[in-house]
Amino acid sequence: MIKLVGISRVHQAGEVQTTALDRIDLDIKEGEYVAITGPSGCGKSTLLNVLGLLDVPDNGEYWFDGQNVAGWSEAKLNRLRSGRIGFIFQNFNLIEELSVYENVELALEYTDSPPRERRERVEALLGRLGIAHRAGHRPSQLSGGQQQRVAIARALAAAPAMLLADEPTGNLDSAHGDEVMQLLKNINAEGTTVVMVSHSPEYAAQAGRTVHLRDGRVVSDERRKAA
Repeated sequence: MIKLVGISRVHQAGEVQTTALDRIDLDIKEGEYVAITGPSGCGKSTLLNVLGLLDVPDNGEYWFDGQNVAGWSEAKLNRLRSGRIGFIFQNFNLIEELSVYENVELALEYTDSPPRERRERVEALLGRLGIAHRAGHRPSQLSGGQQQRVAIARALAAAPAMLLADEPTGNLDSAHGDEVMQLLKNINAEGTTVVMVSHSPEYAAQAGRTVHLRDGRVVSDERRKAA
């Protein structure tokens, strides 16, 4: 599904250059559940942004479904990303002025789905994630765990092939964090490729594969046998 070859990314702040990614080689197969770990500043979030086509590498090749997308225009990357990649963020990134229902429906705004199909899709996701009774509430009226469920529903609305999660449990207590991790495992079991950045060794160990970064490089890549 994805193949990175010699991917590098350098951040420039004034006269200071920081190498966030240093010649990364990485393959991710369809249906995998991959955790990306490492110390703060090692390049985890930059790698996730590159995988999600939100950040453009300075060097290297990025193969997505057999196409080398490195160097594509922003418009072309947007078209590829739309409907193919879903995002879950640590801070939820919900819009306070919109209801739970409207936040999830927003992910379908630029699709060709007719209104009835969109409504059925949103209602099904809210029911599946146990937040249908909160459909008319605003994000600030929800607990952190409920907000993250809304964010997951939004990420799944367009039925993406790959779900990218950046510290999805970072702002949650352990009970709600465990709930979110179980949701990610269930989503992966249904066939969606999941790539998650996590500081937690416990949560990373729940993935089928853990990629460790240090100083912008892959230092280990561990696959686990299915239980």
